[in-house]
Amino acid sequence: MPKAEVGTPKYLANKMKAKGLQKLRWYCQMCQKQCRDENGFKCHTMSESHQRQLLLFADNSKKYMDEFSHDFQKEYLQILRRQFGTKRVNANRVYQEYISDRNHIHMNSTRWVTLTGFVKWLGKTGKCIVDETEKGWFITYVDRDPDTIAKDERKNKKRKMDKDDEERNLEFIEKQVKLAEEKGSHEVPVNSTNSELIRNNEEDVVKLDLKLLKPKQEICKSASLFVNTKIKKESSVLATNKTSKLIEQKKTALDDIMEMEEKNKEKKNRKDYWICEGIIVKIITNTLGPQYYKQKGVIIEVIDRYQAIVKLIDTGKKVKIDQEFLETVIPALGKLVLIVNGAYRQEIATLLSLNESKFSASLEIEKGPLKGRKLDDIAYEDFSKLSES
Repeated sequence: MPKAEVGTPKYLANKMKAKGLQKLRWYCQMCQKQCRDENGFKCHTMSESHQRQLLLFADNSKKYMDEFSHDFQKEYLQILRRQFGTKRVNANRVYQEYISDRNHIHMNSTRWVTLTGFVKWLGKTGKCIVDETEKGWFITYVDRDPDTIAKDERKNKKRKMDKDDEERNLEFIEKQVKLAEEKGSHEVPVNSTNSELIRNNEEDVVKLDLKLLKPKQEICKSASLFVNTKIKKESSVLATNKTSKLIEQKKTALDDIMEMEEKNKEKKNRKDYWICEGIIVKIITNTLGPQYYKQKGVIIEVIDRYQAIVKLIDTGKKVKIDQEFLETVIPALGKLVLIVNGAYRQEIATLLSLNESKFSASLEIEKGPLKGRKLDDIAYEDFSKLSES
C-alpha cells in the first residue's frame, strides 16, 4: 500500500500516531523500531535488516543484554534522583515518568521480566530502600555521591559536637542548681521559739537595778550602738543582695532547663507527615486537571499517614491525593488554626500576627492545659486553618 501524500489527513494522522507511545510488544530494541500493529511488526521481523541484527545479537547476546540493562537502570535511577530525591515514592510512578520518553530502553530487552523483579534487584544491590505495601512497591533513593556523603558526615559531626556541648551545659546547670539550693537552705534562719513570761509566785517583787552612767560612758555607749547598727544594716544588705543573686541564678538555670525540654519536645514531635483531619489545605499540582489546581478543600480522612481524601469547598468533589501535592492555608488574624507539626503538634491555637520576612507567625494556644500560652516564630508549614464545620 503506498504511503499517504504529504499534507493529507491520513498523513497527519500517521504523524500523530508516530509521536505517541505504542505497545511494547511491537517494539524491536535491536533495530530501535516501533511498529503500530501486529502486521507491521511481523513484516519487520521478516526484513533483511532485522535478520542481520539478530545475527549480531546471537554472536554476543550477553554483551547486548548487559548493555541494555545498564542503560535502563541508569536512566531509571537518574529520574528517581533528579525528580524525587531521597523521598519515598511509588516505583510504578517513576516508571511512568521514565517511559514517557519515546526513545527509552524497553524492559523486554533487559534481564528483568517485570518491574517487581527490577525493584527487588535495586533493594538487594543497596541502590534503593524498597518496601512492599498494599498500594504496590515503594522505593527510596540512596544517595551515594561523594559530595553528599562528605556533607552528611560534616552534618553528623557538627550534630555530635552540639550534642556534647548541650550535655556539658546541662550537667553544669544541674550542678549550679544543686549549689544554689544548698546555699539557700543554709542561709534560711532557724525560727526561734518565743516563750511567755510566767511568774512562779505572784507575790514576788520585780526589782530593777538602774545605774546612771557618767557622760563619757554614755557617749561611748551610744557610739558603740551606732557602729553596731551600721554593721548590722550593711550585713543585712549584703545578705539580701546575695539571696537575690541566688534567686536570679536559679531562674536562669530553670530557664535553660525549660529550653532544653522544648528542644527535646520539638525533636520528638517533628515528623515527615503533617496532614490531619479537619484542616483546610490547597492543592498545588495540575496533574489532576485544571478543575483541582489551586483549589482549597477540607481533609475528611487520612490514609496511611501520607495520603488524604480532600473535599473541595467550592464544588464538593472528593479527591484522593498525596501530602506532597498539598500545602497549608493561612487564615485571617484572630481565626483558629491547628498546629500540624513541631513541639505543639495537634494543639488548637489562635493566629495573632504574621512575620512575612521570616515566613512565620505568632500563635496563642486556645484549649487544653497549655491554654493562653503564646508561641512565636511558628513556620507557615507547621499550622493550617481549621475548618469551622
